[in-house]
Amino acid sequence: MRPLLLLLTLFTLYPSRSNLSAASSSERPHVIVILADDQGWGDLSLHGNQNLNTPALDRLASQGAQFTNFYVQPVCSPTRAEFLTGRYYPRSGVYSTGAGGERINADEQLISEVFRDAGYATGAFGKWHSGTQAPYHPNTRGFDEYYGFTSGHWGSYFDALLDHNGEMVQSSGYLPDRLTTAAIEFIEKQHKQGRPSFTYLALPTPHSPMQTTDEDWARFEGKKLASRATDPAAEDLQHTRAALAMVENIDQNVARLLARLDELDIEEDTIVVYFTDNGPNGWRYNGGMQGKKGGTDEGGVRSPLFIRYPSEIEADTTIETIAGSIDLLPTLAELAHIEYQPQKRLDGISLAPELLNDHDWQAPPRLLYSYWHEGVSARSQDYRLDYAGRLYHIPSDREQRRDLSQAKPDLAAALTAAVSTWKEALLTPENLNKSRPLTVGYPGLASTQLPARDAQWSGNIKRSARWPNCSYLTGWTSDADRITFDVDVGQAGTYTATILYAAPESAVGTEIILSAGERQTSARIQKAHTPPAYGMELDRVDRSQNGESYVKDFAPLDLGQIELQAGNGSIQISSKDQITNSELEFRMLLLAINGNSNG
Repeated sequence: MRPLLLLLTLFTLYPSRSNLSAASSSERPHVIVILADDQGWGDLSLHGNQNLNTPALDRLASQGAQFTNFYVQPVCSPTRAEFLTGRYYPRSGVYSTGAGGERINADEQLISEVFRDAGYATGAFGKWHSGTQAPYHPNTRGFDEYYGFTSGHWGSYFDALLDHNGEMVQSSGYLPDRLTTAAIEFIEKQHKQGRPSFTYLALPTPHSPMQTTDEDWARFEGKKLASRATDPAAEDLQHTRAALAMVENIDQNVARLLARLDELDIEEDTIVVYFTDNGPNGWRYNGGMQGKKGGTDEGGVRSPLFIRYPSEIEADTTIETIAGSIDLLPTLAELAHIEYQPQKRLDGISLAPELLNDHDWQAPPRLLYSYWHEGVSARSQDYRLDYAGRLYHIPSDREQRRDLSQAKPDLAAALTAAVSTWKEALLTPENLNKSRPLTVGYPGLASTQLPARDAQWSGNIKRSARWPNCSYLTGWTSDADRITFDVDVGQAGTYTATILYAAPESAVGTEIILSAGERQTSARIQKAHTPPAYGMELDRVDRSQNGESYVKDFAPLDLGQIELQAGNGSIQISSKDQITNSELEFRMLLLAINGNSNG
């Protein structure tokens, strides 16, 4: 093997780790990680966007360290998996953004568990997108407190139905505002109790639906945009305006959180991290870079990263070293003086020495890999090899206009070989296992949610929209129609079953049957429930053409109790005595084992 290729391969598959030092809980800083959803690198006034004003985020960057070359993955759940584990996402069992493919393997060690085991109170607020059922739910992955939604996106950002520690609750107001308030309240509570806190605020915006407050929208409705997409003809101006209004709302919430840290007099000893999960969710200003969300070019995977820690990190620090979402776990652990032994070898490295201005430390030469359906792209300190084998010198060509693969054939060949080695090591059948059933009755939650987005169906049934996340099943018009969940039951026992449904008056009297093998339970629909779909009146951009569902408020129907055996099997929902063309709708099945409780 050639020396250059050997060096790249060694640092690719077996990166170095910094030694982590120990400290008592009282000496440890609070840690706040803020993650925005679908905000691009260019969606900040700091980065030259003249269309919006983000003073709080710009100030956060100037008060600590900002990274020039920080990379995430092209879409949501892969980036979240890498932040949570410090490992490339295929290693953790993540291969998709839905249908169970977003779940991080239960044997992975998460950043929340590392901090919890070090004495931190841990809270997550917002979009989880790493599993809904135990043992994948945030309350079973090291978070003491959870308030948000577990799917890839939610159908309404106003007065949303949310998950609070495994139970469905109704929120009020605009969702990003409510989540920020919940995070602030959590930090305050832990501070008053003298306990360090690790707070993960995963804001759902500017991901669609493109819903904003009237106050935020008033600044952008009809606004002429000075900073445009590289190809202006491809830009949806209404979508851009809505996205930027949502980003300004994020900025306001960050300002509110930072102000509260000042009021509590803990700003000096609190680490605040801000980044985004992928490139922008539309063609808009992004510094001229190629690509957007879903792509592995610079525009699809370059993210802002700001880390403020006033007592330790000098203001106006700029980090040019390449870094990625895989580096956040080891970096934050070292900054917090947490000594731990990773249960599995990390792909990320700690950048704490560079942040702390350790002149004796030098980042190892390595590659960062971006992977999604179109292929794998590799980024060295100075070059990017794109998924098609084209080579670009990023410091002089961030826009990826000049392919150097012919001018530098040895480098292109070495990077291509390194990509092949990475793919062979990570993109294995074991890592991309798509046959994992949904889990039921595992410890940690009082009940198991089996939402429509994860179901299989047959007959006349169809999904309310293309994208699963907040969808429901409709078109259930016949006794021959079926809804099925492939499940892995962790604990045998008697389960109480409830479905969330909608039904017209003509469906009253229809028997709904839940079956598991030869066991079954049933109940008849006693009253009609025909809620209207809503969300369209709140959208700034029409979602009817983009495959996302509107939402409804469904009613519960108690199906009684059913015996479930441990192990793999299937659960099926069907009807009896249903009047032809009397359409039923299904949102969720809830299963609670008798006598079980959270913990």
